Amino acid sequence: MTASTPPPNPSVLPSVLGVFAHPDDESLLAGGVLAQHSAAGARTAVVTATWAPDSPRATELAEALAVLGAGAPRMLGYRDARNETSAPGQPRWCDVNLDDAVAQVAGHIRQFHPAVVVTHDALGQLTGHPDHRRTHQVTLLAVETAGLADLHPEAGEPWQTSALYAATHPHSGIGDLGPLLSGVGKTLLSVPDEYTTAAVDVTEWLDQKWAAICSHRSQRQGKRPLPALLSRLDAEIRATILATEYFTRLSLTPAPAGRRHLTA
Repeated sequence: MTASTPPPNPSVLPSVLGVFAHPDDESLLAGGVLAQHSAAGARTAVVTATWAPDSPRATELAEALAVLGAGAPRMLGYRDARNETSAPGQPRWCDVNLDDAVAQVAGHIRQFHPAVVVTHDALGQLTGHPDHRRTHQVTLLAVETAGLADLHPEAGEPWQTSALYAATHPHSGIGDLGPLLSGVGKTLLSVPDEYTTAAVDVTEWLDQKWAAICSHRSQRQGKRPLPALLSRLDAEIRATILATEYFTRLSLTPAPAGRRHLTA
């Protein structure tokens, strides 16, 4: 009797949907994790809130996602709060009606069915960019909304994500990144170490991550964009900055039923 072929092993890593404000945020903040999960056979994708789908930065985003194995861009097409030319005729992402923004992101969650969603932290990830903070707020609401059938039924069948992570930086993990940003007058916002619940070593996927960052060619020009700052560093120092990605897991699991009072 011929032995049957065993079914393929399921990925040990879960599917991931990133929700980020700008093209290049995905590569800088979670490029290693996206490459890691994709290499393990997990589905990965990215929703990007700003820049028009027909802009040069959309082309760069498509190239970066291809490098990371994260599929085609999912661009909401709103205007960057600090760039008038990013999406002509569209409102700024930070000015969009909150309910409308939540419905759009919830729709992508319901369509993609991610086990894990990753987004910016409440501080706005290092620089406090208003688009980063808005993305954090919208994503928190969208993850909850996506699991509730009575909210935005037009966005598809409900889907409950298992985990939500905010990309962040602990005080102790700033290292060479601090002087790099402060040297060009950028704000540096980090969180207490105990607030960080995952520190992922992405050294194995560092070449992919850097290639994805380099795909954002427009951001390697000028004095202030982070890809440009990183490009001017010694490769060893750059690797030290990019080799660890930090995240805070935000609770989605309800407490056991039957309680008769609130607990801390």
